[in-house]
Amino acid sequence: MGFRYEFGAGDEAYETVNPANPSEKVGRYGIMSQGDLGRVIEQANAAQAEWAAVPGLERSQRLNAFIDAVEARADELATAGTLEQGKLFRESKGETMKSCAEGRFSVGEAARMGAMAIATGRAGFSNQILRRPRGVIFCISPWNFPISTPMRKICPALAFGNAVVMKPSQFTPAANFMLAEIAAEFFPKNLIQVAMVSGRAASEVVASGEVHGVSFTGSVPTGKLVYAAAAQNLIPAQLELGGKNGAILNDSDNLENAITQIMGAAFMTSGQRCTAISRVIVHKDLAAEAKDILAAKAQAMRMGPGMDESTDIGPLCNLPHWNDVCGVTERAIEEGAKPLAGGAAPGGAEDGYFYTPTILGDVAHNSIGGQQEIFGPVLSVLEYDNFDQAMEMLNGTEFGLTSSLFSNRNDLIQRFLAESQNGMIHVNHGTVPDNNMPFGGIKHSGVGAYSVGPTAVNFYTSEHSAYIAW
Repeated sequence: MGFRYEFGAGDEAYETVNPANPSEKVGRYGIMSQGDLGRVIEQANAAQAEWAAVPGLERSQRLNAFIDAVEARADELATAGTLEQGKLFRESKGETMKSCAEGRFSVGEAARMGAMAIATGRAGFSNQILRRPRGVIFCISPWNFPISTPMRKICPALAFGNAVVMKPSQFTPAANFMLAEIAAEFFPKNLIQVAMVSGRAASEVVASGEVHGVSFTGSVPTGKLVYAAAAQNLIPAQLELGGKNGAILNDSDNLENAITQIMGAAFMTSGQRCTAISRVIVHKDLAAEAKDILAAKAQAMRMGPGMDESTDIGPLCNLPHWNDVCGVTERAIEEGAKPLAGGAAPGGAEDGYFYTPTILGDVAHNSIGGQQEIFGPVLSVLEYDNFDQAMEMLNGTEFGLTSSLFSNRNDLIQRFLAESQNGMIHVNHGTVPDNNMPFGGIKHSGVGAYSVGPTAVNFYTSEHSAYIAW
C-alpha cells in the first residue's frame, strides 16, 4: 500500500505513519538540500517585494479569500491532521476552524495598517509612526497542532506584507503542504513555501541573514537553539515554548463542573498541548472528593483511533514521544506519585502509541510530576493548606504560560490576577484562549511579541519614527 500524501522529490525523505496504527503509512516528503533551501529563500524574498507593494485593503481581501478556501477544505485538512498527529477528528476540525477565526482578526489588521500620527513639540513639523513588513519570516512548527500553528503564523505575516517559509515537523507535514497549495491560488508565486529540512539546516538559515525574522513554536531546549541562531544575525525571534500549567481549585459551588473543565483542558489532544493543565493544585478540604471525581472521569475515557467518532482520547503523536511519556511517568511514580487512574501504556508501541489517561496523587511540588512538562495525558494532583502555599506552587516552576483559578472569593481572584506568573490567566474556566486575545508566555514559556490579536504587529513589522517639516 502506498502513501496517502506525497510531496517533494528525491531519494531521501521523511515518512509518516498513523499513530493509532503504526503499520499504516500515511505520507512521504522529500528532504530539501541546503542549495534547494537557499533557492526557496531567494524566491521568497522576490515574492515578498511584490506582495509588500499590494495596497493593504487588497491584501485584506485576498487574505480573507484564502481563509474562506481553508474553511472550505476543513474536513480534508482535519483528516490529514488526524492521520498524522493522532488527535480526534473533531479536534482537528475544531483546530482548523479556530485557526480561521484567529486569521479573520489579521484580515482586519491588514486593512488598518498605516501611519499613526503623534503630537509634535515643534512648530512646522508633523510626526508619524510608520510600520513596514519585516521581509521573509521563517516559521518553525511542532507536531501537536499541524494546522493552527502554521495558520497562526501565515495570517499575520501576510496581513502585514511578509513572505513565509514554513518548516513543519517531520511527523506532521501534510497540512502544511496543503495550506501552501491553497495559498498559491490567492498570493504571488512563492510567497508561501514549505521547506522540509533538518533542524541543523533550519538553524543555519536563521543565522545566515537571508531571513528577517523567525517564529518558533516547540520545546524549550530547541527554542534556545533557535534564539541563539537568531542572535547571530540580530533578527527578531518569536518563541512559543512549553508549560507546566497549574489550576488552583480553592472552592467551588459546583465541583463536578470545575473538574469537567479541568479535564477538558488537561486531556484534549491527549495532553499534547502547551496550554494543557498538567497540575491541579487543590485545597486539602476538597482533595479527597476532587481526586475521586478526577479518577472516575479518567477511567471512563475511551482510547481509540482519532477517526473513530466514539473515541474520547487518541494516541500520542510518535514513537519517540510515546517512549518519553512512558519513561517520565514511570519515574514520577517511582519517585512517590500514586497513580489514581492509569499510570502505564495499555500495550506495546506496535498496537498504537496509546497511553492510558492518568491521574497522579501524592505529587510533591519539587518532584518530576510537579515540575517536568510530561506533554501527555498525565495530570498531577498537589494539595495545599492555605492560599500562600497555592500561589507558591503555581509560580514555583521555570514555566509561565497559562494558569487557572477556581474560586468564588473576590479577594483571592484579585490576588491571583496580580500575582500569577503566567502570560495567560483564567478565572473559573479552563485554559482555552479566545481568537482575538494575545497568546504567549513569560519565563521559559516564551520570548518576543505574543501571537494572535493586536500584539502580532510588534513581531511582523518594523517600527519607524518619521519627522516631517512643512
